Amino acid sequence: MSSQHPSGGYGGVAGQGGTPGALTRLSPHALLTPAQMGAADRAAPAAGAPGAQLMEAAGAAVARAIREHWPPMPVCVLCGPGNNGGDGFVVARLLRDAGWPVRVALWGERAALRGDAARAAGAWTGPVEPAAPACLDGAGLIVDALLGAGLGRAPAGALESLIQAVNAAAAPVCAIDVPTGLDGGSGRCPGAVVQADLTVTFCRRKPGHLLLPGRALCGALVCADIGMPDAALAPLVPEAHANHPDLWLDVFPWPRTDGHKYRRGHALVVGGERMLGASRLACQAAARIGAGLVTLTAPSSAWAIQAGALTSVMVEALPPDGALDQVLADPRRNALLIGPGLGRAPQGRRQVLDLLATRRPCVLDADALSVFADRPEALIDALHGQCALTPHEGEFARLFDPGPDAAPRAGDGAPSRAVGDKLQRARAAARRCGAVVVLKGADTVIAAPDGRCVINDNAPPTLATAGTGDVLAGCITGLLAAGMPVFQAACAAVWLHGLAAGRLGWGLLAEDLPGELPGALAALADGYGTHDGTHLWRT
Repeated sequence: MSSQHPSGGYGGVAGQGGTPGALTRLSPHALLTPAQMGAADRAAPAAGAPGAQLMEAAGAAVARAIREHWPPMPVCVLCGPGNNGGDGFVVARLLRDAGWPVRVALWGERAALRGDAARAAGAWTGPVEPAAPACLDGAGLIVDALLGAGLGRAPAGALESLIQAVNAAAAPVCAIDVPTGLDGGSGRCPGAVVQADLTVTFCRRKPGHLLLPGRALCGALVCADIGMPDAALAPLVPEAHANHPDLWLDVFPWPRTDGHKYRRGHALVVGGERMLGASRLACQAAARIGAGLVTLTAPSSAWAIQAGALTSVMVEALPPDGALDQVLADPRRNALLIGPGLGRAPQGRRQVLDLLATRRPCVLDADALSVFADRPEALIDALHGQCALTPHEGEFARLFDPGPDAAPRAGDGAPSRAVGDKLQRARAAARRCGAVVVLKGADTVIAAPDGRCVINDNAPPTLATAGTGDVLAGCITGLLAAGMPVFQAACAAVWLHGLAAGRLGWGLLAEDLPGELPGALAALADGYGTHDGTHLWRT
């Protein structure tokens, strides 16, 4: 099933691997670690961009963002001893030149400044006072240029007190690169951290800008182009990307003029005896997002309820023992989902393993993961590369954090515990189980076994309500049925799920989401080169 890129050009063949190159090249959506940006800074002079030139451009970008967000007011610029502080001195000079009242305070000794930071400080002709809580008095705006993104330890002593004073002040805060106290690589905060209203970073965002709690601490985020040479960036291989249609749109399974319902795929959802709405939500989402047919298979005790509640979704009754042989006999049922509303009955584990044994694309959610909490290795050993797991943090911990005394998985020497930040944990889990892992949350991470990793940042807080995870599982399944590769299907489903939620706004219920998916799909198409949708129907 070939798919057409909405810009008019044909992309890859859906179901045949997609274009992983989009996740290895340095696209605008690449996320660079503090160490990688440090390497680019060191390589820049040889590539034609001296450090002083980049610092001047960075300070100009911050000053411009400040002028765009606030009217002129008294500013206190808190500068640190490194290049972040040097950027702050440039901001102070440019704002003063634009007529703003500016006060500069330095954490450390001016004589200790070196290199580009010393040159930037030398160009500031006003007074420099010690950085202390008292210097914040009368400030209408605080510029945080204290520490950079590569945080090594928790701020302590007087610096901790200064951070606390910044947060206690009534003035808004603009942070340069990252708020002081935030680890730009992980989004973690080992101690006190500045709460910013605006953060201006440079060249590319960092994982810590998207991962919680960093995402919540940055406020509005601006990523400015400061003229970093391509040659300085070329050696860098991003460890992660921000989720964006550019990464998966070329294999998105738009309907075709010559298509029919079976060509669009047949999704099978295995339901349980209780929490019947969960499987219905998943079915509706799968149908809305792209599957040509959707079948819900339910225990006989629930069949009448489910059949009466669903119209376009077919409902089949399971035998008393829950065996799936008959419903799996039709090979046209090419994408499988189990978990929403499954329950914890013993037969659930057998059903999961039966689905995995077909080697068809399969999504495991909710109870399909929890039924293996006492024996996670039984699930992990049965997984394959066409699977997507969609755990929330609790389910993830039960599968991949079984405890410090758990034995490694036989044969691969991989550690049992998924350690590190959310990005590292999801990547390690995907590598260990050989399947795509969608570690859900406001900062959902999608990780593939080959190391590809994406962080989603368009999910509104209204998604924190019952049933939205069932809808997401159905979205992934529908795209798999339509022929999308599993990693790209997971990325696209998470993004469209967030877009649909954002369009609905306050008061969202999970049952609202499937009906909003057509609007989200139209917005996806309209954002990529057309407003009439005619490209969707060409062969």
